[in-house]
Amino acid sequence: MSTTSTTLAPELAVSEWFNTPAPLTLAALRGRPVFIHSFQLLCPGCVSESIPQVQRIECIFGHTDLQVIGIHTVFEHHAAMSPVTLKAFLHEYRIKHPVGVDLSDERSDTPTTMQRFALRGTPSSILIGRDGSIAHQMFGVEEDLAVGARIAMALSARIPGLAGTAPSSGEDEGCSGGRCEVPSQLDAGRLARMS
Repeated sequence: MSTTSTTLAPELAVSEWFNTPAPLTLAALRGRPVFIHSFQLLCPGCVSESIPQVQRIECIFGHTDLQVIGIHTVFEHHAAMSPVTLKAFLHEYRIKHPVGVDLSDERSDTPTTMQRFALRGTPSSILIGRDGSIAHQMFGVEEDLAVGARIAMALSARIPGLAGTAPSSGEDEGCSGGRCEVPSQLDAGRLARMS
């Protein structure tokens, strides 16, 4: 199930961070699109589908200002999925993006960030636009093409009055990564004469 809305994203509640020198906040990331994936290291769908998809997202959108964040959202088997186990898991699966441990709620088995975003389980993903609003939220794993299209739209969005949105270096104006090439001035002149 997926939802699309214009609700401002609630702040993350994290007890411990990995792969980042300082804690991340969505408020500090405003102006950049953020892709959050919520996972558990003992969740079969997370390990076989969601995490590989996130790694593909990082490969494809690594040259942009997209911020990928993992949230280890443990709502079962708490003793088996400790931060120590998570640290080893991140190393084994070569996960390099920032990962936060969802803050435990002493009154509930459902961690705080999971409650704030009304997540139904893992894997889940949340795409936050440059304006800090939730652009899309999904329980389960969505097709790569749909996720890529949503991320591309979030990257291209401009926020009036906010400097630095939708980067427009020459590299971003055409294809990159060896997939296609922007014609040089010489090539453009040849193409014009041929038509």
